[in-house]
Amino acid sequence: MELRLLRYFVAVAEELHFGRAAERLNIEQSPLSRAMRNLESQLGVQLFDRSTRLTRLTWAGQVFLVECRRVQATVEQAVKSAKAAAQGYQGHLRIAICDSLAQPRIATLLARSREDEPELEIRVFELPFAQQLKMLHNDLLDIGFALSNAVHDGLVAEPVWTDPLSVIVPTRHPLLAHVQVPLAEALKFPLVLCHPESGSGCRHQIQALLQDAGTPLKLVDEVTSLGVMLTLVGAGYGIGFAIASQVQTLQRPDISIRPLAGSPPVLSTYLLRRRGEPSEPMKRFIERAKGGRDRACR
Repeated sequence: MELRLLRYFVAVAEELHFGRAAERLNIEQSPLSRAMRNLESQLGVQLFDRSTRLTRLTWAGQVFLVECRRVQATVEQAVKSAKAAAQGYQGHLRIAICDSLAQPRIATLLARSREDEPELEIRVFELPFAQQLKMLHNDLLDIGFALSNAVHDGLVAEPVWTDPLSVIVPTRHPLLAHVQVPLAEALKFPLVLCHPESGSGCRHQIQALLQDAGTPLKLVDEVTSLGVMLTLVGAGYGIGFAIASQVQTLQRPDISIRPLAGSPPVLSTYLLRRRGEPSEPMKRFIERAKGGRDRACR
Protein backbone atom coordinates (compact mmCIF):
# COMPACT_ATOMS: atom_id res chain seq x y z
CA MET A 1 0.00 0.00 0.00
CA GLU A 2 1.35 3.41 -0.94
CA LEU A 3 1.93 5.97 1.80
CA ARG A 4 0.42 8.49 -0.60
CA LEU A 5 -2.99 6.83 -0.18
CA LEU A 6 -2.74 7.05 3.60
CA ARG A 7 -1.87 10.74 3.37
CA TYR A 8 -4.85 11.30 1.07
CA PHE A 9 -7.15 9.41 3.44
CA VAL A 10 -6.04 11.42 6.49
CA ALA A 11 -6.72 14.68 4.64
CA VAL A 12 -10.25 13.61 3.64
CA ALA A 13 -10.96 12.17 7.10
CA GLU A 14 -9.88 15.40 8.81
CA GLU A 15 -11.62 17.76 6.38
CA LEU A 16 -14.70 15.56 5.86
CA HIS A 17 -14.99 17.28 2.50
CA PHE A 18 -13.37 16.03 -0.70
CA GLY A 19 -13.07 19.51 -2.19
CA ARG A 20 -11.25 20.98 0.81
CA ALA A 21 -9.07 17.88 1.12
CA ALA A 22 -8.09 18.13 -2.56
CA GLU A 23 -7.19 21.79 -2.09
CA ARG A 24 -5.14 20.94 0.98
CA LEU A 25 -3.30 18.22 -0.97
CA ASN A 26 -2.92 20.48 -4.03
CA ILE A 27 -4.55 17.94 -6.36
CA GLU A 28 -7.82 17.72 -8.30
CA GLN A 29 -10.91 16.34 -6.59
CA SER A 30 -11.58 13.59 -9.17
CA PRO A 31 -8.28 11.71 -8.68
CA LEU A 32 -8.68 12.08 -4.92
CA SER A 33 -12.15 10.48 -5.01
CA ARG A 34 -10.81 7.72 -7.26
CA ALA A 35 -7.88 7.12 -4.89
CA MET A 36 -10.25 6.73 -1.92
CA ARG A 37 -12.37 4.21 -3.83
CA ASN A 38 -9.19 2.29 -4.68
CA LEU A 39 -8.14 2.35 -1.04
CA GLU A 40 -11.51 0.98 0.09
CA SER A 41 -11.21 -1.73 -2.57
CA GLN A 42 -7.72 -2.70 -1.34
CA LEU A 43 -8.90 -2.88 2.25
CA GLY A 44 -12.20 -4.54 1.48
CA VAL A 45 -14.05 -2.18 3.84
CA GLN A 46 -16.08 1.01 3.51
CA LEU A 47 -14.25 3.96 5.05
CA PHE A 48 -16.74 6.71 4.22
CA ASP A 49 -20.50 6.94 4.60
CA ARG A 50 -21.71 8.44 1.36
CA SER A 51 -25.41 7.96 2.03
CA THR A 52 -25.93 11.67 2.76
CA ARG A 53 -24.66 14.91 1.26
CA LEU A 54 -22.15 15.14 4.11
CA THR A 55 -18.99 13.05 4.13
CA ARG A 56 -18.74 10.98 7.30
CA LEU A 57 -16.37 8.28 8.47
CA THR A 58 -17.69 4.81 9.14
CA TRP A 59 -16.55 3.08 12.32
CA ALA A 60 -13.93 1.25 10.23
CA GLY A 61 -12.83 4.63 8.87
CA GLN A 62 -12.45 6.07 12.38
CA VAL A 63 -10.29 3.13 13.46
CA PHE A 64 -8.25 3.34 10.26
CA LEU A 65 -7.66 7.09 10.82
CA VAL A 66 -6.07 6.44 14.23
CA GLU A 67 -3.76 3.83 12.73
CA CYS A 68 -2.88 6.02 9.74
CA ARG A 69 -1.83 8.85 12.02
CA ARG A 70 0.32 6.41 13.93
CA VAL A 71 1.94 5.17 10.70
CA GLN A 72 2.58 8.76 9.58
CA ALA A 73 4.18 9.61 12.92
CA THR A 74 6.37 6.50 12.68
CA VAL A 75 7.47 7.38 9.14
CA GLU A 76 8.24 10.97 10.18
CA GLN A 77 10.23 9.60 13.12
CA ALA A 78 12.19 7.32 10.79
CA VAL A 79 13.04 10.23 8.50
CA LYS A 80 14.19 12.38 11.42
CA SER A 81 16.27 9.52 12.82
CA ALA A 82 17.97 8.95 9.46
CA LYS A 83 18.78 12.66 9.15
CA ALA A 84 20.06 12.74 12.73
CA ALA A 85 22.29 9.73 12.06
CA ALA A 86 23.69 11.48 8.98
CA GLN A 87 24.56 14.46 11.20
CA GLY A 88 26.53 12.26 13.58
CA TYR A 89 23.93 11.47 16.27
CA GLN A 90 24.11 7.87 17.52
CA GLY A 91 20.72 7.67 19.18
CA HIS A 92 17.73 9.74 20.23
CA LEU A 93 15.26 10.24 23.05
CA ARG A 94 11.79 11.74 22.67
CA ILE A 95 10.87 13.57 25.87
CA ALA A 96 7.67 15.37 26.84
CA ILE A 97 7.12 17.96 29.56
CA CYS A 98 4.03 19.84 30.75
CA ASP A 99 3.56 23.50 31.60
CA SER A 100 3.48 23.38 35.42
CA LEU A 101 6.83 21.66 35.92
CA ALA A 102 9.89 23.32 37.43
CA GLN A 103 11.39 24.25 34.06
CA PRO A 104 14.81 25.25 35.47
CA ARG A 105 15.22 21.66 36.68
CA ILE A 106 14.35 20.34 33.23
CA ALA A 107 16.77 22.79 31.60
CA THR A 108 19.59 21.70 33.93
CA LEU A 109 18.87 18.03 33.20
CA LEU A 110 18.86 18.58 29.43
CA ALA A 111 22.06 20.65 29.57
CA ARG A 112 23.84 17.94 31.54
CA SER A 113 22.64 15.27 29.10
CA ARG A 114 23.93 17.29 26.14
CA GLU A 115 27.26 17.72 27.89
CA ASP A 116 27.59 14.05 28.86
CA GLU A 117 26.36 12.61 25.55
CA PRO A 118 26.63 15.13 22.71
CA GLU A 119 26.07 12.30 20.22
CA LEU A 120 22.57 11.64 21.69
CA GLU A 121 19.80 13.66 20.04
CA ILE A 122 17.11 14.72 22.52
CA ARG A 123 13.82 16.01 21.17
CA VAL A 124 11.56 17.85 23.62
CA PHE A 125 7.81 18.33 23.25
CA GLU A 126 5.33 20.18 25.46
CA LEU A 127 2.34 17.88 25.92
CA PRO A 128 -0.45 17.58 28.50
CA PHE A 129 -0.37 14.61 30.85
CA ALA A 130 -3.17 12.68 29.10
CA GLN A 131 -1.50 13.01 25.70
CA GLN A 132 1.83 11.92 27.15
CA LEU A 133 0.19 8.69 28.31
CA LYS A 134 -1.28 8.01 24.86
CA MET A 135 1.98 8.71 23.04
CA LEU A 136 4.01 6.59 25.46
CA HIS A 137 1.56 3.74 25.00
CA ASN A 138 1.82 4.07 21.19
CA ASP A 139 5.65 4.20 21.31
CA LEU A 140 5.71 7.79 20.02
CA LEU A 141 7.50 9.03 23.18
CA ASP A 142 10.27 7.58 25.30
CA ILE A 143 9.93 9.63 28.49
CA GLY A 144 7.37 12.01 29.94
CA PHE A 145 7.51 14.36 32.91
CA ALA A 146 4.33 15.26 34.80
CA LEU A 147 2.94 16.01 38.25
CA SER A 148 0.79 12.87 38.36
CA ASN A 149 1.57 9.19 38.78
CA ALA A 150 -1.89 8.03 37.66
CA VAL A 151 -0.64 5.86 34.79
CA HIS A 152 -2.42 2.88 33.25
CA ASP A 153 -1.23 -0.64 32.45
CA GLY A 154 2.02 -0.90 30.58
CA LEU A 155 3.46 2.35 31.96
CA VAL A 156 5.39 3.23 35.10
CA ALA A 157 5.74 6.52 36.98
CA GLU A 158 8.92 7.07 39.00
CA PRO A 159 9.35 10.06 41.35
CA VAL A 160 12.46 12.03 40.37
CA TRP A 161 12.33 15.21 42.46
CA THR A 162 10.12 17.38 44.66
CA ASP A 163 9.52 21.12 44.79
CA PRO A 164 7.96 23.15 47.60
CA LEU A 165 4.46 24.46 46.94
CA SER A 166 4.17 28.26 47.00
CA VAL A 167 1.26 30.68 47.21
CA ILE A 168 0.54 32.86 44.15
CA VAL A 169 -1.34 36.10 44.89
CA PRO A 170 -2.14 39.38 43.11
CA THR A 171 0.44 42.15 43.56
CA ARG A 172 -1.86 43.85 46.08
CA HIS A 173 -3.17 41.30 48.54
CA PRO A 174 -3.44 40.95 52.34
CA LEU A 175 -1.31 37.79 52.32
CA LEU A 176 1.70 39.85 51.20
CA ALA A 177 1.93 41.06 54.79
CA HIS A 178 3.44 37.64 55.53
CA VAL A 179 7.02 36.84 54.53
CA GLN A 180 5.97 33.21 54.80
CA VAL A 181 2.26 32.50 54.51
CA PRO A 182 0.57 30.10 56.97
CA LEU A 183 -1.47 27.63 54.94
CA ALA A 184 -4.49 28.15 57.20
CA GLU A 185 -4.42 31.89 56.39
CA ALA A 186 -4.14 31.24 52.64
CA LEU A 187 -7.15 28.93 52.69
CA LYS A 188 -9.36 31.75 53.99
CA PHE A 189 -9.29 33.23 50.47
CA PRO A 190 -10.97 32.07 47.23
CA LEU A 191 -8.89 29.59 45.24
CA VAL A 192 -8.13 29.15 41.54
CA LEU A 193 -6.95 25.57 41.05
CA CYS A 194 -5.98 23.35 38.13
CA HIS A 195 -8.86 21.36 36.67
CA PRO A 196 -8.72 17.61 37.45
CA GLU A 197 -8.12 17.02 33.72
CA SER A 198 -5.50 19.78 33.45
CA GLY A 199 -2.38 19.43 31.36
CA SER A 200 0.13 18.72 34.13
CA GLY A 201 -1.97 16.33 36.21
CA CYS A 202 -1.15 18.40 39.33
CA ARG A 203 -4.68 18.76 40.73
CA HIS A 204 -4.85 15.55 42.75
CA GLN A 205 -1.52 16.32 44.46
CA ILE A 206 -2.42 19.92 45.31
CA GLN A 207 -5.94 19.09 46.47
CA ALA A 208 -4.66 16.30 48.74
CA LEU A 209 -2.11 18.66 50.30
CA LEU A 210 -4.67 21.40 50.88
CA GLN A 211 -7.31 19.07 52.28
CA ASP A 212 -4.82 17.82 54.87
CA ALA A 213 -5.09 21.29 56.43
CA GLY A 214 -8.67 20.45 57.46
CA THR A 215 -10.11 23.72 56.12
CA PRO A 216 -12.94 23.71 53.55
CA LEU A 217 -11.67 24.95 50.17
CA LYS A 218 -13.29 28.08 48.68
CA LEU A 219 -12.94 27.10 45.02
CA VAL A 220 -13.97 29.84 42.60
CA ASP A 221 -12.56 28.50 39.32
CA GLU A 222 -10.78 25.55 37.73
CA VAL A 223 -8.33 26.10 34.89
CA THR A 224 -6.55 23.92 32.35
CA SER A 225 -3.10 25.53 32.41
CA LEU A 226 -0.72 27.41 34.65
CA GLY A 227 -0.93 30.46 32.38
CA VAL A 228 -4.70 30.77 32.78
CA MET A 229 -4.41 30.32 36.54
CA LEU A 230 -1.89 33.16 36.77
CA THR A 231 -4.09 35.39 34.63
CA LEU A 232 -7.09 34.87 36.93
CA VAL A 233 -4.96 35.35 40.04
CA GLY A 234 -3.48 38.54 38.58
CA ALA A 235 -7.03 39.77 37.86
CA GLY A 236 -8.02 39.22 41.49
CA TYR A 237 -10.32 36.22 41.10
CA GLY A 238 -8.50 34.35 43.87
CA ILE A 239 -5.13 32.95 44.88
CA GLY A 240 -3.35 29.89 43.51
CA PHE A 241 -0.67 27.37 44.35
CA ALA A 242 2.24 26.39 42.13
CA ILE A 243 5.97 25.66 41.97
CA ALA A 244 7.73 28.98 42.54
CA SER A 245 10.68 28.39 40.19
CA GLN A 246 8.32 27.80 37.26
CA VAL A 247 6.22 30.90 37.98
CA GLN A 248 9.35 33.03 38.33
CA THR A 249 10.47 32.14 34.79
CA LEU A 250 7.32 33.84 33.44
CA GLN A 251 8.24 37.22 35.04
CA ARG A 252 4.67 38.47 35.39
CA PRO A 253 4.24 41.90 37.01
CA ASP A 254 0.63 41.24 38.06
CA ILE A 255 1.38 38.50 40.60
CA SER A 256 3.59 37.86 43.64
CA ILE A 257 4.95 34.63 45.10
CA ARG A 258 5.21 33.75 48.77
CA PRO A 259 6.56 30.54 50.36
CA LEU A 260 4.36 28.69 52.80
CA ALA A 261 5.29 28.90 56.48
CA GLY A 262 6.78 26.03 58.45
CA SER A 263 7.60 22.81 56.65
CA PRO A 264 5.96 23.52 53.29
CA PRO A 265 4.13 20.79 51.38
CA VAL A 266 5.90 19.61 48.25
CA LEU A 267 4.85 18.54 44.76
CA SER A 268 6.43 15.43 43.27
CA THR A 269 7.50 15.34 39.64
CA TYR A 270 7.27 11.92 38.01
CA LEU A 271 9.20 10.42 35.12
CA LEU A 272 6.83 8.39 32.95
CA ARG A 273 7.93 5.56 30.66
CA ARG A 274 6.84 2.24 29.25
CA ARG A 275 7.19 -0.76 31.51
CA GLY A 276 10.14 -3.01 30.70
CA GLU A 277 13.89 -2.75 30.30
CA PRO A 278 14.79 0.77 29.05
CA SER A 279 17.41 1.35 26.37
CA GLU A 280 20.93 2.23 27.45
CA PRO A 281 20.55 5.95 26.56
CA MET A 282 17.27 6.03 28.48
CA LYS A 283 18.88 4.34 31.50
CA ARG A 284 21.58 6.99 31.61
CA PHE A 285 19.05 9.80 31.24
CA ILE A 286 16.92 8.38 34.07
CA GLU A 287 20.01 8.11 36.28
CA ARG A 288 20.75 11.79 35.63
CA ALA A 289 17.15 12.75 36.45
CA LYS A 290 17.17 10.81 39.69
CA GLY A 291 20.67 12.01 40.52
CA GLY A 292 19.43 15.59 40.34
CA ARG A 293 16.50 15.09 42.70
CA ASP A 294 18.47 16.51 45.62
CA ARG A 295 19.96 19.40 43.65
CA ALA A 296 17.64 22.31 44.24
CA CYS A 297 17.43 24.82 41.38
CA ARG A 298 17.90 28.11 43.15
